[in-house]
Amino acid sequence: MAGRDAMKKRKIAVLGSRSVGKSSMVVQFIENHFIESYYPTIESTFVKSVPYNGTEYHCEIIDTAGQDEYSLLGPKHAIGIHGFVLVYSVASRKSFDMIQVIYDKIIDFCGVIDIPCVIVGAKMDLKNSRQVDSADGERLAAANNAAWVETSAKDNVNVANVFELCLAEIEKRAPRSQPEPKPSNCLVM
Repeated sequence: MAGRDAMKKRKIAVLGSRSVGKSSMVVQFIENHFIESYYPTIESTFVKSVPYNGTEYHCEIIDTAGQDEYSLLGPKHAIGIHGFVLVYSVASRKSFDMIQVIYDKIIDFCGVIDIPCVIVGAKMDLKNSRQVDSADGERLAAANNAAWVETSAKDNVNVANVFELCLAEIEKRAPRSQPEPKPSNCLVM
C-alpha cells in the first residue's frame, strides 16, 4: 500500500461539445477498445495509473456531458481539477469554435490567467468530413498556451499521448518543491 500512497494524484476533466468523441477517447485510453455506438454521457469518472517522466500518476479522469454555450460550467469542472482536456471534432467547425468559449469559462471560473490544458482535435480518421485544419488547432492552442494534438479513438492514434501531454502541462505549472529549511541553532525560551 505504501507504493499507492507514493503515487501522485491528478484529476483531469475532459470537456467539449456534444458528440465530439470525448467518451470514445476516454474509453479507448482506459479500456483499450472503441465504442462504435453513441450514447450521450451524463458524466463518468475513470481511474488509471499513468507512468509519466519516471513517476506513476493516479489519474482520475472525469468524462463530462457535452457542453454548449448555454450550459453552465460548474465548480465540479474547475475546483480540484489539475488539468483540462478540451476536445473538438475535426469534422465540426462549431465544436472547434466552442473550445475558446469553454476555455474562457474555465479561466473566469478559476480566476487565473493560465490553466494546464490540452486541446484535442478528435476524429482525425474522418478525412473526407474535415472542417478544421490542423493549423487552426495549433494556432488556438498556441494562443491559449496549451498543448495540442489530433487523435482518432477509432484507430487508437495519439489517445495515450493526450493524457501524457496533460500531465506534462500540469507538471510544467506545478510549484517546485522548496528545499527543506536548515535547522537553526537559535533557541527560543
